[in-house]
Amino acid sequence: MKTVLLSIGLLAGSASVAHAADGTVTFVGSVHSGACSIKPDSVDQTVNLGAIAKHQLEAGGKSEARRVLIELEGCDLSGLTDNTVTTTFTATPSSAVPGAIGTVGGAGNVGIMMTHGSKPIELGVATTPQAISTGNNTLEFGAYVQGAATAPIVPGEFSAVTNFTLAYQ
Repeated sequence: MKTVLLSIGLLAGSASVAHAADGTVTFVGSVHSGACSIKPDSVDQTVNLGAIAKHQLEAGGKSEARRVLIELEGCDLSGLTDNTVTTTFTATPSSAVPGAIGTVGGAGNVGIMMTHGSKPIELGVATTPQAISTGNNTLEFGAYVQGAATAPIVPGEFSAVTNFTLAYQ
């Protein structure tokens, strides 16, 4: 009887130790020396530019602009002199639309233009400095699709990627 009880006790104890993996959680991030942290949703984001009618882009036409936000948190301005930040966007340029970000996919003769206020953003050139304050801040930009001035617009899906770099002053 003692042997049976001991066996049942050992079996019950080992059952509570057995675990099955139902999935994984991966944590990623980075540490940098900037004045602010960048919220995770702003580090890698997707901006939906919509399903745009071809006729809207013909002869250099453009779509409605959509907001592109970079949210900063935990800003400490103690090491800054001007309490500002500039943003530089880099990407493969469009071969069809001068100054635009190039696209990939089935759509043709279109590019993505970005703006800072009412001014177009030039790829590889820092934007006008934006004032920031201690704590949380939001940097706001715009993006729209522009068609080529003379080439026919080709319907289809598209995507594009731009990287951004922040410089604190």
